[in-house]
Amino acid sequence: MALRGSLEGPQAPLTHLPDLTEDAMAVDVLTEITISRPADVVAAYAADPSNAPAWYENITSIRWETEPPLRTGSRVAFTARFLGRQLAYTYEITDFVPSERLVMRTAQGPFPMETTYTWQALGDGSTRMTLRNRGEPAGFSRLAGSVMTAAMRRANRKDLGKLRHILEANAEAY
Repeated sequence: MALRGSLEGPQAPLTHLPDLTEDAMAVDVLTEITISRPADVVAAYAADPSNAPAWYENITSIRWETEPPLRTGSRVAFTARFLGRQLAYTYEITDFVPSERLVMRTAQGPFPMETTYTWQALGDGSTRMTLRNRGEPAGFSRLAGSVMTAAMRRANRKDLGKLRHILEANAEAY
């Protein structure tokens, strides 16, 4: 560990200090919702980054870095606020199967993240959507992993609820 290595020396071994990695953790948050709309409708709306500011409370803007439409290899820059901080990051689409799965990753900043959406058609014309965020925070964010996990879980539930409301309340539009 960098901290331990930088402080160790001949004068005092640090074996009596707790291992700080015990407080650090990877973040892996899986959230699920059922939306009373067909999977192709839910997926088309949720997978379009231009719609993200409408249903993600923390995302304030997006900018396409590659030309739409969305496909594997597309890059989209996001601006967001999370835990009181302004964040700017770019996701690259690493896997996209329309109406089934979208995987996007960012490797920059203090919190490299992978976000996965899946859509499963249910027999009654509704859709089960999952939203999974996972990553390995660095720096202070690494030590605050449990706080970030709880905040992310609350935000994801709220965001998926807003997505459901948008799609179900405006069924004729989508």
